[in-house]
Amino acid sequence: MSASVLDKKQQKILEEIPSIHDFSKFYFYLSESKMDHEFLVILNQLTGQTDTVLSDWLNISAKTLRNYKCKTDLNLKENTKEHILSLIALYKHGMEVFENSENFENWLKAKNLLLGGKAPIGFLDTISGIKWVDNRLTAMEYGENV
Repeated sequence: MSASVLDKKQQKILEEIPSIHDFSKFYFYLSESKMDHEFLVILNQLTGQTDTVLSDWLNISAKTLRNYKCKTDLNLKENTKEHILSLIALYKHGMEVFENSENFENWLKAKNLLLGGKAPIGFLDTISGIKWVDNRLTAMEYGENV
């Protein structure tokens, strides 16, 4: 998937989401925003992942995720919302580093010796894992092999 699948409103929301490493901006954006359903839609469209994969990342059941998708007045728990926003910020950064979503997705799915032989996608079920993968993207921007 790519950011081009988003409508104009969703594109604007994506642009506003701060980097997960700008802790204060990220925190205040998380606590002040009330667009939980839109965030979930954006995550779904950016990643193109199945409900099973997304629910595993978010540590919720696939049934719960499907229920969330149906509620336009969705009000998520802060930790779930933080996880969704962190994943969106990661995808946003990854698409910038790799210049498109396809290259980023390929990198996410490829086993990597510098990551202990694991694929980066295996780290996305925790906030610290997302931040670690995002750090690897930043390292790549500065010329490190990752």
